Amino acid sequence: MQMYPLTLIGTLAALAVYVWASIPVGQARGKFGVKAPATTGHPEFERAFRAHQNTMEQLVLFLPLVWIVATLFGDLWGGLYALAWVVGRIAYVIGYIKDAEKRNVGFLISSLASLAALVGAVVAVVIDLIR
Repeated sequence: MQMYPLTLIGTLAALAVYVWASIPVGQARGKFGVKAPATTGHPEFERAFRAHQNTMEQLVLFLPLVWIVATLFGDLWGGLYALAWVVGRIAYVIGYIKDAEKRNVGFLISSLASLAALVGAVVAVVIDLIR
């Protein structure tokens, strides 16, 4: 039995979003003839590539933080953070691939979720240390 089932599901969902975000990159490479290892080419390819890369960059913050949140505040909070992050990332990738200007809402959702989780975790640790 898992101690943190919601956080675990959220973590797996975040990793699935990362894998899913790689699909448009490969499709755009083929469609526009952008041969590996090139990372520039047609703007549609570049938007797909950046959406995928930025998602990977954000995973560096998300993965440890979601488990820190679950440890400090419980599985429900870890799962809620993961849900917000995943929804934000999906919106980000879809928006970015359509038009770079349409990535903002998704970026805002996932970034604010991460900022709230980070601030909450830091405050909880500091409070615990000064008690």
